[in-house]
Amino acid sequence: MLSTQDLQELESTLLPALERHHLRLLAHSLRCLQQAAAGSDTLPAQAGLLAWARQQPNLAVDPTFIPVLVDQLGKAALQLQEIGSAVGKPALRLEIADLVGWGQQQADQRLADAATSDPLTPPHS
Repeated sequence: MLSTQDLQELESTLLPALERHHLRLLAHSLRCLQQAAAGSDTLPAQAGLLAWARQQPNLAVDPTFIPVLVDQLGKAALQLQEIGSAVGKPALRLEIADLVGWGQQQADQRLADAATSDPLTPPHS
């Protein structure tokens, strides 16, 4: 579960709404994976995620959602591993500030790429 402080940190960025939403999804996935790992620095395997999800009372109302959630958490884990590698931390040790920094860096890179590939931009002499 994301804390109020986590949400405030995510929402305080100047990133576009879609990118902030992506960061919220990653942050929520990070918190779920941290809970499922129970203090370990190792990302839980699919079986561990399934066992964790089945123990969540809010998921008991719709058990058909559990496999979908576990699949999405697995995909998020891969992206969190990439982000962790980029910032030099294990995925489960990432903090919200790391995700925000990564998101801002990605947005800056997209803007730089767009500026260099824009056909309306005059060539540099």
